[in-house]
Amino acid sequence: MNREQISRLAHADHPIAAPLDDDSVSRLLDRALPQGGSRVLDLGCGGGEWLLRALSTRPKLQAEGVDIAEGSLAHARESAEALGVHDRLVLHRADAAEFTSPHAFDLVISVGATHAFGGLPPTLAAAREHLAPGGRVLVGDGFWAGEPSAEAVEMLGELTGLPALMDRVTADGWTPVHGHISTRQELDDYEWAWTGSLASWALDNPDHPDRFEALTTADTHRAEWLRVYRDVFGFVTLVLRPTSD
Repeated sequence: MNREQISRLAHADHPIAAPLDDDSVSRLLDRALPQGGSRVLDLGCGGGEWLLRALSTRPKLQAEGVDIAEGSLAHARESAEALGVHDRLVLHRADAAEFTSPHAFDLVISVGATHAFGGLPPTLAAAREHLAPGGRVLVGDGFWAGEPSAEAVEMLGELTGLPALMDRVTADGWTPVHGHISTRQELDDYEWAWTGSLASWALDNPDHPDRFEALTTADTHRAEWLRVYRDVFGFVTLVLRPTSD
């Protein structure tokens, strides 16, 4: 079972592939989406959840998504067909960090995908390349909400505290116009859904050859969350505008 398959199963029962609940997702999109007939791009779109929600609420919106995982893109296509928005959605199988487009976009989204670019600063630099004048970026990334152990740093990478993260964003020429810090409940709900969905799939498929691997992965992830990073990891989602176009 590859990483893409595990991720798809683990996110099956959560509204978005990030620690955000339905209300938070809706509020962030309301603040970030342009009015009228505009273009939106999601770099690292996964199953297209952000784009599908945007298309469902903005009947004139045109959207494009980029992801390296064909299984996730196939899921996005199926969901778009079911919602009747497939004619306004274009999906690209490509490395998000190397993607180019003839279009500029009024909103660029990259939530929980900064690893694809090598961190938050290069993610924002890539987003800027696609942004139309007056456009916005919706970006989400992790931060240290407490003092991490060496094991937590090794597991989740070289994150910073939230003040340092915001200093870095503004120093790179961005102005936050809205934001959301995931609550403890959102963070916990996300982890319970991740581990629970994967474990439930394994229990529901006792004869599947990947059953044991799925159960082991869910158990390992749950232990790492509870023992290593639950008390020190935070997640922030920002709506940003360039300080000067």
